[in-house]
Amino acid sequence: MNHMDSPLSKNEVDSILTFVSFEKERFHQVEFKGDSIFFEKSNPNFKIDFNAIAQGQSVDVIADYLKSKGYANFYVEVGGELKISGFNREGVKWKIGIDSPKENLEHRELENILHLTNASIATSGNYRKFYVKDGVKYAHSLNPKTGFPVQHSLLSVTVIAEDCATADGYATAFMVMGKEATLDFVKNNSEENLEVYLLSAVENDSIAREMSAGFSKFLQE
Repeated sequence: MNHMDSPLSKNEVDSILTFVSFEKERFHQVEFKGDSIFFEKSNPNFKIDFNAIAQGQSVDVIADYLKSKGYANFYVEVGGELKISGFNREGVKWKIGIDSPKENLEHRELENILHLTNASIATSGNYRKFYVKDGVKYAHSLNPKTGFPVQHSLLSVTVIAEDCATADGYATAFMVMGKEATLDFVKNNSEENLEVYLLSAVENDSIAREMSAGFSKFLQE
């Protein structure tokens, strides 16, 4: 997509990008003290948006509360982000469906089914979250380096991690990074304990799937 197709001009986008990043100390100060983080902004135009991890963090808070009350088997879901503990009432792993990234479906279709216990899962995608202006479709994911919607064939990213805030944040980031960069990141950062499942658009309206090396075990009962 050409920048001229965007509802914002490049000058407008560049002016907003001035406030993007935690590295621009003229707008804010961040101080770390133990487990606490103190943030002070010096420019009223600078804002923090926690949307990329808000639902995942909410799931973690609820799950921690349930654990504190002695519950071992539960399924917590907020806005599609999930945390799974133990087993379902049949005594087997929880079954979680991955939606098919096809538009205008009359009925929900599942692309695959995951079998999980003691894990967190988050999915991010542009196939449902977009807007149209003057006949042009814009993805809801923005590249923070350019300020414009992402431009690649990746339709959805499903991330499995130990906690849901981490899964949620990485799912958002990976939708911006694209398929190749995401798979490289997961492979080269094994300490993060991430697994990913990627769905991309290919010719003839087909869907291609790729996954990280350890993801296949979640597709088995």
